[in-house]
This record gives sequence, C-alpha cells and structure tokens, in this order.
Amino acid sequence: MEYDKILGTSCVMTNMDHLKQLREETGIPFLECKNALEEAKGDIKEAKKILREKGKEISQSKVLRKTEQGIIESYLHPGGKIGVLLEICCESDFVTKSEEFKKLAHEICLQIAATKPLFLDDKDISEEFLESEKKIYQKQFKDSGKPQKIVDQIIEGKLSKYKKEVCLLNQSWVKDEAKTIKDLISEYSLKLGENIKVEKFTRYEI
Repeated sequence: MEYDKILGTSCVMTNMDHLKQLREETGIPFLECKNALEEAKGDIKEAKKILREKGKEISQSKVLRKTEQGIIESYLHPGGKIGVLLEICCESDFVTKSEEFKKLAHEICLQIAATKPLFLDDKDISEEFLESEKKIYQKQFKDSGKPQKIVDQIIEGKLSKYKKEVCLLNQSWVKDEAKTIKDLISEYSLKLGENIKVEKFTRYEI
C-alpha cells in the first residue's frame, strides 16, 4: 500500500489511520502529513496547525515569485440576488487548470458572498476610513464614565476586530473558523507548490 511505503513498517496502525485522516481532510501530500504528525506526536489537531504554519512559511518564501497566470472565477447565489467576481492568480498555466485551484477560487467566492468583505487586506483600508470608524466608537463611549485610557483600549480592540471582519484575507473561513482565508490560501499554496494570490474581487447584491 502507498501508505505503508510512506509510513514505514515500524509505524503502528493508529498512526496509519491518522495519516489517512489528515491526508483526506487537508489534501496535503502524504509525506508532508507524515512529517507533521511526527512533529505533533500523533495529534491531528496540532498536525493541522503545523501544516498551516508551514504553508505560511512557503507562501512567504514565494511571495516575490511572479503570479502571472490565473483565472476569473464567478459565483451566482441561488435566486440571482448576490453575485461575485474573483481574480485569483498563480505562477503557471498548469496550476490554473487544476481542480484544486478551481476549488480554492470557488471557496473564496462563497466566502465573499456570505461575509460581504469591503477590502482584500487591512493594508487597503485608508486612514480616513479607520478614523471615521474610530469617531463612531468614541461617540458610543462619550458618556460611559470610563477612564479615557480604558476607552482607548476598548476602541483599539473594536478597530482590530472590525479590520478582521471587513478584510477578506483576515476573515475566519466560514467552513472552519480555526483558519483565516489567508491560512486557506497558504494551505493550497503548499498543496500546489506555487505562490497563490487574490488580486481583487467584486461583490454584487440586489
């Protein structure tokens, strides 16, 4: 069996079951799953965390590699009231044609349709926009009687939470809140071996 060759004859059946489960749940290559499980001492939850971190490292190491290929993915929600257009890029035409890349694009479209992000990343939020939000929070605490230092801390916390809610890459994935969309992209980057980048998106709603 393929699993036997990867695990080696010294591994117990429980580890083989864990490898199968981790491989099926993440889609990440067997050897990467095996190494993550060994590092996590058989803990699947910890192994998933290790794989996400490794995906981030790989994405960061590839960040300067050009993403000149890609696709425009579209999604129309049943009823025709919500639609999404997404531009997502990678390094090769080979990957753009893969089912995994198309699956990622579709998942991100579903995320956009469901969560209504306003920005791609927090770097895209202007200071004027944030200042406007900050003034709203300040009005909410105007007559609270709380010390200004405490109010400032609360406002900063609310702003941080707001940026996570309105920035696509920082949002928790609707299908697994333990990971962000940035984490999801990193995982697919690890699977496909290429830099993957969301360039832009548009959400329509009637």
